[in-house]
Amino acid sequence: MKIYTKTGDKGQTSLYDGTRVDKDSLRVESYGTIDELNSYIGFASKFIEDEKIRESLKRIQTRLFFVAGELATVEEGKFKYKVKEEDIKALEGIIDDYLPKISGFDAFIVPGSSQASAALHVARTICRRAERRILSLKRHEEVSDTLLKFVNRLSDVLYTYARFLESDLTVMNFEKAYNENL
Repeated sequence: MKIYTKTGDKGQTSLYDGTRVDKDSLRVESYGTIDELNSYIGFASKFIEDEKIRESLKRIQTRLFFVAGELATVEEGKFKYKVKEEDIKALEGIIDDYLPKISGFDAFIVPGSSQASAALHVARTICRRAERRILSLKRHEEVSDTLLKFVNRLSDVLYTYARFLESDLTVMNFEKAYNENL
C-alpha cells in the first residue's frame, strides 16, 4: 500500500464511504479537528503519571475514532461504529467522580501549572473547536445528536482532568490583573 495516492492533488479527498469532497469542507474540517484532538490527547497522556487517567484517555481516544469515522461517512449505514448514550454517561461519571476532588472549581484559573494540565487544557480547546466545526456541519448536513453531546461532554472531562492535575492553582484575580501593566 502506498501512503500517497495523488488523488488529492487537486484539493479533494475521499470520505470513508468513497464520497469525494473538497479538503476544506465542513465535514473534513470536523473529522480533521477530531483527529487533531485525538493526537493531542495522546501527546498529553505522556505527561500524566496517574495510571487511571491515562487508561481513561486511551479509551476516550478509541471512541474518537468512532466520532471521526461517523463524521467521515455520508452514506447511512456504511460506518457502523458510533458513540452511544452509554459513552456520554461514562464521561459524566468521570466528571462526577473527579469534581469533588477539585478545590476552587468555581473560580477562573490561569491554566497550565504543570505539563500534564497544560497539555490537557490545549486538548480541551481543540475539543471545543471540534464542537464548533461539528455544529457548523450540522447546520447543513445530518449529524447525530449523540455525537455532538459526546464531544461536548468530552471537553468537560478534559477540563476536569486538567483541573485535577493542576499542581499550583493560580486563581484569577480580575481586579488585580486589570490594574497590572503587561
